[in-house]
Amino acid sequence: MLRRAERTGRAALVLGVVGVLLAAADTYVIVLALPDMMVGVGLDVDELQRAAPLVSMFLLGYVVVLPLVGRVSDVTGRLPVLTGSLLVFTAGSLLTASADGVAGAVVGRFLQGAGGGALVPVTLALVADLWPPERRGVPLGLVGAVQELGSVLGPLFGAAVLAVADWRAIFWVNFVVGAVLFAGTAAGRRRATAAEVAEVAEAEAEAPPGRFDVLGAVLGLGALACAGVAVTRPASLEQSVRWGELLVPRLDGREWTTPLALAAFVLVVLFVARELTARRPLLPLRRTPAVLRAADLPGALLLGVALGGIVLTFAVADPAVELMAPSGPWLLAGSAVALVAFGWRQRRAATPLVPPDAVRARPAWGALVVSLFVGASLVAVVVDVPILARTVLDGADQLDAALVLLRFLVALPVGAMLGGWLLRRYGSALLAGAGMALGTAGLAVMATWGVGSLDGIGDDAVLVAAGLGFGLAIAPVNAALLAAAPGATHGVASALLVVARMVGMLAGLSALTAIGLRRLYSVQADIESPAVLCPDSPTDCGPYDDAVRQAIVEQLQATFTGAAVCAAAAAVGAVLLLRHRTRTVEG
Repeated sequence: MLRRAERTGRAALVLGVVGVLLAAADTYVIVLALPDMMVGVGLDVDELQRAAPLVSMFLLGYVVVLPLVGRVSDVTGRLPVLTGSLLVFTAGSLLTASADGVAGAVVGRFLQGAGGGALVPVTLALVADLWPPERRGVPLGLVGAVQELGSVLGPLFGAAVLAVADWRAIFWVNFVVGAVLFAGTAAGRRRATAAEVAEVAEAEAEAPPGRFDVLGAVLGLGALACAGVAVTRPASLEQSVRWGELLVPRLDGREWTTPLALAAFVLVVLFVARELTARRPLLPLRRTPAVLRAADLPGALLLGVALGGIVLTFAVADPAVELMAPSGPWLLAGSAVALVAFGWRQRRAATPLVPPDAVRARPAWGALVVSLFVGASLVAVVVDVPILARTVLDGADQLDAALVLLRFLVALPVGAMLGGWLLRRYGSALLAGAGMALGTAGLAVMATWGVGSLDGIGDDAVLVAAGLGFGLAIAPVNAALLAAAPGATHGVASALLVVARMVGMLAGLSALTAIGLRRLYSVQADIESPAVLCPDSPTDCGPYDDAVRQAIVEQLQATFTGAAVCAAAAAVGAVLLLRHRTRTVEG
């Protein structure tokens, strides 16, 4: 039985890794699909402010549910949460693909973010369940590599789909793949990992006798079928004289009042009622209140509010002109209040969301600090290298700029795999410190780039080296956290690690952009007007254009300098904080 559970756990890990790749690619695919999505949901191409929630709500869902999902996986096991996360992501893909308005697309993107974001910490915790600390390097490197590979494959996948279909096809593909992964994990839901074998055996022994819940399955599948048809609205059915009435709203303009949609609602209610009363239910809904109490739902809500305020403060801001959103001060004030309330809740809850020993060890909380600085420095490369390329390369368009960044992005997953492999022989502190030192050196060189850069093999080598350095640190940081945190808290600890990196990216982008803008405004103040520089041809003034371009270059140089400082802080933090007293070398 132990070996069977291990095989099931490893199979679940494979499905989880594929899910992480799918969710990571979906994070970046919006870059290309956004203009077409705006038109598809009824927005004009110049209504970017109204389209912002399509991006920010994905990030909001990605971040705010992570602590709760991680803790629930500690309480119930990895496979049920992995299965549920895939279900949420798949449902979000369905809503996004079929949305005919902004509201539906925003809800769909939120669900995609919530389900996709939850896959990362659960998969990391699953690695810790399956492998001892001295053998986790390669699987952790694989998870990290797949996560970073999404930044490369996402835009390529989006471009390939958009070349032959519209934007909805992207999310229909997500729906199909997500449904397949969900079916795969659901098939082995009750046999998770070796660590859960005893719990599974006990649960199966205590389970009341009874047949498979056929009625529950019929109600659930019926609800899904009605909802799917109501959402997709097949043209053949909609135009049918006999059956078209099923898709006609009973209230004008309210699609949820069609007979099929109402039937789906009724079937969902009946399904829930059945699962609450069945002797052998398909879903253990009766356990949900106990699970949420054990996972500290009030604490999760408070932390979610705090994280949500931080995400919305920075995610909806235009980094080219502002440090934070106009409502940022109020959002941050609300986050501060929620954090204080969360701290109060942590001290008084019988089963707090973050158990006291989850990140008490120095390598555990040190990994969070390092991850925060890694995110802050990494985002500068991803955002500002394409801007620099368009600025200094004559005739460079968006595609050319993306190809320059591709050198860095391709090296990231390679470095992640290399870092995982090297963990067999070297400690987390040394590897993470060396990787971030290499990243620091790369950013320091980028801070010297100007007009005439990015056109030689030396600059390509800098981008590749920086990508390898950042990638090299991924698995060691994850390994240090999982080795220091108790096994019963691996889920919530992994979730906090992902949260730290995301918050670092969001806050780092705004802070580093503010540094760059300060330099830009300082340089611009000294630029003479075109009328002074070119009195004979002020509308076609080469010296003025060159001065403006140089101002932008100096802005980016200041940003890269700040990012190098963050990367250096991550390197020093890794060396000082990630050291563990014992380390076993894999043979």
